[in-house]
Amino acid sequence: MKNKILYLSAALAFAVFTSCKSDVKTTDSETAEKEYKGKEIGSEFDAEIDKLVSQMTLEEKIGMLHGNSMFTSGGVKRLGIPELKMADGPLGVREEISRDNWAPAGLTNDFATYYPAGGGLAATWNADMAYTFGNSLGQEMRARDKDMLLSPAINIVRTPLGGRTYEYMSEDPFLNKKIAVPLIVGLQDNDVMACVKHYAANNQETNRDFVDVQIDERTLREIYLPAFEASIKEAHAYSVMGAYNKFRGEYLCENDYMLNKILRDEWGFKGVVVSDWAAVHSTVKSLNSGLDIEMGTPKPFNEFFLADKLIAAAKNKEISEAELDKHVKRILRTLFQVKAMGSQSKDRAKGSIATDAHYQDAYKIAAEAIVLLKNENNALPLKLDGVKSIAVIGNNATKKNALGGFGAGVKTKREVTPLEGLKNRLPSSVKINYAEGYLERYDEKNKGNLGNITSNGPVTIDQLDPAKVQEAVEAAKKSDVAIIFAGSNRDYETEASDRRNLKLPFGQEELIQKVLAVNPRTIVVFVAGAPFEIENISKKSSAVVWTWFNGSEGGNALADVLLGKVNPSGKLPWTMPKNIMDSPAHATNSFPGGKTVNYAEGILVGYRWFDTKNIAPLFPFGYGLSYTTFGFENAKTDKTTYAQDETITVSVDVKNTGKVDGKEVVQLYSSKSDSKITRAAQELKGFQKTLVKSGSSETVTIKVPVKELAYYDVTAKKWTVEPGKYTLKLGNSSRDIKNELVVTIK
Repeated sequence: MKNKILYLSAALAFAVFTSCKSDVKTTDSETAEKEYKGKEIGSEFDAEIDKLVSQMTLEEKIGMLHGNSMFTSGGVKRLGIPELKMADGPLGVREEISRDNWAPAGLTNDFATYYPAGGGLAATWNADMAYTFGNSLGQEMRARDKDMLLSPAINIVRTPLGGRTYEYMSEDPFLNKKIAVPLIVGLQDNDVMACVKHYAANNQETNRDFVDVQIDERTLREIYLPAFEASIKEAHAYSVMGAYNKFRGEYLCENDYMLNKILRDEWGFKGVVVSDWAAVHSTVKSLNSGLDIEMGTPKPFNEFFLADKLIAAAKNKEISEAELDKHVKRILRTLFQVKAMGSQSKDRAKGSIATDAHYQDAYKIAAEAIVLLKNENNALPLKLDGVKSIAVIGNNATKKNALGGFGAGVKTKREVTPLEGLKNRLPSSVKINYAEGYLERYDEKNKGNLGNITSNGPVTIDQLDPAKVQEAVEAAKKSDVAIIFAGSNRDYETEASDRRNLKLPFGQEELIQKVLAVNPRTIVVFVAGAPFEIENISKKSSAVVWTWFNGSEGGNALADVLLGKVNPSGKLPWTMPKNIMDSPAHATNSFPGGKTVNYAEGILVGYRWFDTKNIAPLFPFGYGLSYTTFGFENAKTDKTTYAQDETITVSVDVKNTGKVDGKEVVQLYSSKSDSKITRAAQELKGFQKTLVKSGSSETVTIKVPVKELAYYDVTAKKWTVEPGKYTLKLGNSSRDIKNELVVTIK
């Protein structure tokens, strides 16, 4: 009973929160984007570290370089060096598991807040929300006494079929880095290490354990590395996770070029490199190539490559003790940095977990992540005048996604489903007629082997159950309005397998068409982390909404958007294609490869491909509607000509020309039509979200350092800004450009 009262009071608090628009913290639209700067790993503890290392035995040093439980690497108790305690994951702090196997530890104090998945966070297009996410999650990590979060995952969405598209943020390197940096800073502000993953070129689950990724150098630098580079140079991430796959013939956890030459020598990374679980294939080579800690699970911990084998290698003089000391010192430096040891440990952040404040953080992110894809004749927000009944249809109305699939989930006491959200928000006079509609079923006989075969996603049973369909059609017929909750879930979109195609599973398309036929007032809501083929449905429906695996408060945030308490402001962080063969990795027949995959599309990833090749997407990158309308006026730059070391300041007045307050995202793309090198038609170089009251306007300022216009010159091995004229385009999606400005770079 006590829990129920707490829940009701929390729901009431959220209702108040959402109705008080002035309380919602927004970015100051009069200023440019905030700079998020992390705290660099310093040298202030080096003398103390040297002293500790001098007292350690060979075995103690090596004990720190590998897992000694599922989620810890070894410490040295007699010297006051603690274990390094890690936790997944992308959606919140994972439940505690046993020390030597994957079984849950069965604790009662490891319930946590479930936060929106990475795709949802990126869909906010709001750096402040990314900081909120990191800061809130950092507090939860500390309440669980953890040192390192195995997140964020910032690999580029190369294919819509990717099993981890829901977790990865975007197809665009600029959006990726602008969300990743504040998230990392927010997390590390709480004396916790971010472990940025999966470094790098880990863009498919199919054959991920061994596939050899071939990417030309310019594409690597311009598309696949910028978010990692910004995580190191701007956010000062304390750790990085090496990926499973090979890159140019070498496994990424023993890849000297990636771990030593780029990460440490070029970018100045001073933190620790941790392997993905069981991603290590050698002893001396992996250490010499830049790995620091080997984690994994399939065998006893002393049998790891960096355990007994390393002790033997050191005794045989195959590796020097000075080399071992280097890795031990890196680990100690990060432990001191997060106050896990030493005299300052008493000042370490204590944290808090699963609090109303954290549920509110999850709510705020969820509310800004929801994307309105179509809204014909103002079908939304729902007007309840004369509405006595609403049909709620679909397994996804009640499906929970905090846990599920292969990979890290969250054990949470609160996950508000879409059906619960509507029950919480609708007046008691409106009757809800719920029907499951479709069954989530899998063909167990033809299930793919996780991670090992092409197109190895779960095989779904797509025949509808006639009784379930009949129940859904009857519910829609007898209700004034119908809402179908369709899409996907975290059992279908999962780590360790990619999807087979873009078709909606479980016979959902047929069900939706049947419901639309009997009730024209049908709204379709997709709950998913990655694109689907939905052209036919979007043509026939008057309103289409996209939400994500959207956290503990996802159902309440969604209900508030549907009912108009919250004006949707989410924008797609990737392109929704009309069909899979329009997407670059598929159009070039270069996914998923076999033992080798060659990224044949080069720099033309995502919208760069669609825009350069003039292929119409179903919904473009950066797209999302609002319940109001916006005009862009008075766009200008502070100058017309810039030197290479200057910053372009672009301003535009965003006018709310509709009847309700709303948030708009100003997106800035650059293009150079007369370039001497191959370029994409346009590239995102800035964005800013702003709240504009109805009838008012706000001036949005976006700063673009001229160096952001650079391309990677492979011959000179450096970033180069080509002089000449550039067109800066301002719009609210990659395909809806409102203003163009021309500047000259000297």
